[in-house]
Amino acid sequence: MEKIDKIIKILAVPYSGFLSIIFGIMLLSFPIGLYVMFNSEIGKDINYQYPTDGLNLFFAGIGYKIPISFEIGDAFIIAWAAFLILFSISYFGPEESLLKTLSNLMSRGMRNMKDNALVNMMAWFSILILFSVIIEMVQQSVGIKIESPQSDNNLIRFFQLSTSPLTEEVGFRIILIGIPLFLIYSHIPSWKIFFKSLWRPSKYLYIENYKKPMILIITIGLFFGVSHIISGTPWSPGKISQATVAGIIIGWVYVRYGFAPAVLIHWATNYFLFSYLFFISNLSQSPTISESSNPFSNTLEAIIIITGIIAITIKILSYMESRKNIDKTSIIK
Repeated sequence: MEKIDKIIKILAVPYSGFLSIIFGIMLLSFPIGLYVMFNSEIGKDINYQYPTDGLNLFFAGIGYKIPISFEIGDAFIIAWAAFLILFSISYFGPEESLLKTLSNLMSRGMRNMKDNALVNMMAWFSILILFSVIIEMVQQSVGIKIESPQSDNNLIRFFQLSTSPLTEEVGFRIILIGIPLFLIYSHIPSWKIFFKSLWRPSKYLYIENYKKPMILIITIGLFFGVSHIISGTPWSPGKISQATVAGIIIGWVYVRYGFAPAVLIHWATNYFLFSYLFFISNLSQSPTISESSNPFSNTLEAIIIITGIIAITIKILSYMESRKNIDKTSIIK
């Protein structure tokens, strides 16, 4: 057990460093995204004043269009502000701030480390990217390609990518996971508990065994994966496996850590990554698709993948240590 704890402490130092780098790049993406929407030329003949005749929402995995007229810039700034609020909330808690959590992680390892939503979000985001890269490599080796939806305009595509984390997380995680968990585990008909449990299920619901929640998470994860090729602007069928894994990871983060980090993981896969992609495309005046192999994107991907490897290693070792502690307690009793 001491050996495991020692390994975790050693890994915690580079892990904290990589998380700090990712945090800094994520923070910078907020002004980068504003530039892309309001000052770049990726929209060619349209800009942020482009009107749209409806707002697409996803409830229970089904797309609905609310017939209201607005400019994409107005809706973008509302979503952008919502993400910034969730990012700020996650930075300061729920138990310790990001900086204090990373400092304690380097000095004490995982033992006695208190929760920070942003640290958990970045850890699971890096694991999600690691799994996504592995899935894509395996599928390509057998001739299955993942092709993204075709878009006539990159500014509209960036707008859709930036707003979908909010609408999809409400539809898939809150409605299909949060509400069923409240009905299963809450024994008090209280509106206060209801809304609190939707914000962070594991804290406000009495969940001793996670078998039932995991069945629900996996089921909705599969639904999330399939919805990527049957609704809205569909991806190629190869996206199912990748999106399913993402849905399962985001679902687990929602149940365990809450709505804010779950939304921010989705935000990171969409807005965070593509804000830089479109920004670089605008600077180089070249097609966005070719910018997925630029030096910055390659370096960022490498940092995220390394962080994911360390994160999953630490989580496995921490689980092994906790199991040994439980076994030791059982023997003493």
